[in-house]
Amino acid sequence: MTLDVSNPFAAPSTLPYELPDYSAIREEHYEPALRAGMAEQRQEVEAIATSSEPPTAENTLEALERSGRLLTRVLHAFFNQVSADATPGLEDVYERLSPELAAHRDAIYMDARLFARVRALAEAAEAGDLTLAPDEAWLVRTLLKDFRRSGIELDADSQAELRRLNGRITELEAVFARLLLAGEKASGVVVTDVAELEGLPDDAITAAAASAASQGHEGAWLVDLQLPTQQDVVSSLARRDVRERVQRASESRGAHGDDNDTRSTLLELARLRAERARLLGYEHHAAYVAEDATAQTTDAVNAMLGRLAPAAVANARAEGAELTALLHRTEPDAGLRASDWAYLSEAVRKERYSLDDALLRPYLGLERVVRDGVFEAAHRLYGLSFAERDDLVGYHPDVRVFEVFDAPEPGEKDQGLGLFLADWYTRASKRGGAWMNNLVDQNHLHGQRPVVVNNLNVVKPPAGEPTLLSWDQVITLFHEFGHALHGLLSDVRQPSQSGTAVPRDFVEYPSQVNEMWAWEPEILRSYAVHHVTGEPMPAEWIDTMLASRQFNEGFSTTEYLAAALLDQAWHQLAPDEVPTSVDDVAAFEAKALAAAGVDYAPVPPRYRTTYFNHIFGSGYSAGYYCYIWSEVLDADTVEWYRENGGLTRANGDAFRRRLLARGGAQDPLASFRDLRGRDAEIAPLLARRGLDL
Repeated sequence: MTLDVSNPFAAPSTLPYELPDYSAIREEHYEPALRAGMAEQRQEVEAIATSSEPPTAENTLEALERSGRLLTRVLHAFFNQVSADATPGLEDVYERLSPELAAHRDAIYMDARLFARVRALAEAAEAGDLTLAPDEAWLVRTLLKDFRRSGIELDADSQAELRRLNGRITELEAVFARLLLAGEKASGVVVTDVAELEGLPDDAITAAAASAASQGHEGAWLVDLQLPTQQDVVSSLARRDVRERVQRASESRGAHGDDNDTRSTLLELARLRAERARLLGYEHHAAYVAEDATAQTTDAVNAMLGRLAPAAVANARAEGAELTALLHRTEPDAGLRASDWAYLSEAVRKERYSLDDALLRPYLGLERVVRDGVFEAAHRLYGLSFAERDDLVGYHPDVRVFEVFDAPEPGEKDQGLGLFLADWYTRASKRGGAWMNNLVDQNHLHGQRPVVVNNLNVVKPPAGEPTLLSWDQVITLFHEFGHALHGLLSDVRQPSQSGTAVPRDFVEYPSQVNEMWAWEPEILRSYAVHHVTGEPMPAEWIDTMLASRQFNEGFSTTEYLAAALLDQAWHQLAPDEVPTSVDDVAAFEAKALAAAGVDYAPVPPRYRTTYFNHIFGSGYSAGYYCYIWSEVLDADTVEWYRENGGLTRANGDAFRRRLLARGGAQDPLASFRDLRGRDAEIAPLLARRGLDL
């Protein structure tokens, strides 16, 4: 199939850094481009498989890396847009073509001829007849593992069944994401009396009115929902009944028995994933996932989560007792609810530390946090600088494009490094949460420089009003930019090893490290400036913030661990153990949380099953544990920075050279050991979270 030359994907973009030309790309361009990309790669792979030449790194490894360029550039643009600015047409293409894309991948990784060529390279290298570069040797190892995990050793009938399972699983993941997006937008809480919003900052009330108007609720206010269970607005709403309405709306998403109910979809997904794992010889889906991660086994995952959960819940219960005492000052007989937690904990924080989010927000303007916080830390650590490119457009009018410049050595002239696209605001067409995508992968094989995107879901203020952030949103900005740095500072030859192409339980590590600079006093004082007066945040407030870092940590750790354990519970099931009725979903969840010892009602999981997009609509199935696993590396690396002088160019260059630049071109734990000089230790994590055992 040849792609019409008028299609914007027919040739690489001529824009700087090959930024997709979103001014020309329309919805109808994606499907023909995807089909043409698959057809083109099939031809390229067939040529490799049928080559009469003995396999070499050039005619096999490099040839495979060169294949599929059209498909790659379309998929990057498509997946980014369908997650950040979806339309019914794009969602339809996603659902219809997902099985075909899965079948396309299967055709490559179930090709015995390709497998034989890669295996021959491995055998020749092992025998000493062939010398592979280190990144090539790691690529051979990765490919052989991928072939095996894709069913290359199965018989023909089993491979056919595996293809069916892969196609249906991919289709269902797309369905879940679509249902969740629709349900999330339909679950916002409409308020008709502004008095019910007592406690919300004025800018949040104004934004709620604008959101209501945009959804046809003139004269009302709409509290939009975020993806996690806990909603930011609950920390400010003074009326207990309104907080409970918001909490119930949040926790019931995907379970209403309506057109957006996700339960039948997730049950089928859990069962089919279990069937696929069993077909491939694994005990369950979680074992299949763990083998491809640094954890290696579910025993290791279970041991980590099991070690942390009791201490976390004990901390949460102690915090809950304090909040209950506060609640009883006004309602002596009331029991502590999940909807009370954020509001009461803010009151405790304000009382104990004389701070709350409402006090901090005027000092946390988005523009200043980005320029003098996120970008400034990257400049001091890595020599990066940023210039906004108003002449370049993204996939939505809210998207801003920055060119990134690099001075490889202090004092050297800046060089163009890549592009950074910032998409901060929530909208009806955007899924919840925060994430990073690649539009172009850095690689020397094709001479491509990186183009990366950060997505957040900050409520957009009315025109002319500043965007003021909560402290959690500031941390999210730094976190997601850590992913962006992993992509921007990649320095590898092979596209498949670029930047964040590392195991799922390693990929969060660099982004979590980048959060430390939000707290760095020198950086914090640079960006924490009042958006009207220009006055810096009072020094005593900053000192208080630093002193309060472990505040509410029992809650934070418990809600996270509950979600991670819930993920493992669903994915450590055999096929016949998966519930068959949608009415059983809530009961299974409750039983799993109780069995893990994290069933503390005032602290529900960060994501309940029915809106757990990470594991049912995204790529984190049986892998949500990765955040805490990565945090072991992160906390140990923070200690490394402190031991070596903190925020310095020398430290940044070392972290860049030894870890960020290497991407997936070698064992990622070897990259960590090269930086740290040893394996990671858990003690810094336990101390950080107040979990010293």
